[in-house]
Amino acid sequence: MEICKNCPSLSEEDLRAARKELKTYVDVTEEDLMKIYVLAVRHARERHSLLIPVSGLMTGTVFTVSPDTEVRKAAELLSMNRISGMPVVDDKNRVLGVISEADIASSRGGKKRGSFLGRLFPRGGAGAAGAQVKDVMSSPAVTTQPDADVKEVAAILDMRRFKRLPVVDDEGKLVGIISRGDLVRGLSGK
Repeated sequence: MEICKNCPSLSEEDLRAARKELKTYVDVTEEDLMKIYVLAVRHARERHSLLIPVSGLMTGTVFTVSPDTEVRKAAELLSMNRISGMPVVDDKNRVLGVISEADIASSRGGKKRGSFLGRLFPRGGAGAAGAQVKDVMSSPAVTTQPDADVKEVAAILDMRRFKRLPVVDDEGKLVGIISRGDLVRGLSGK
């Protein structure tokens, strides 16, 4: 838990004033309180030095589609670029959703559960000729930000069984993508 991200540094006078404001007895001396503060700052610095921000591992060049793109075209882009999913963005580059191989396979008449082959080639299914990405994408997109810790992203990818997360700025605009592969490469040092 972070108490204050952009707080000014504290002085002994600040601690003294805060203790007086409590208007209750605290069984700690000002000297002990200062020692606790110094130790807490040291621990916080050590913790922050172990963080690896998403921006250090993410891929900055991202293939995207608009919601009006035909599913067939999205499938071609995934195949040509050897990726398994990509963000769906509006005309201001804000992330609306994600289109993945599973979404495309389910658009062919199958459910997202079952065999992948069965979803791609359903028996008797006509598929979704002319379907648009907005009809089959996963939305809303689960996203992360550039300053997030990669451990948090790894936990989300694992828990939600995702392969990637779009990385967005404070306005929801796409700035990159972080994938399982990016995490593995980052941990291997390559």
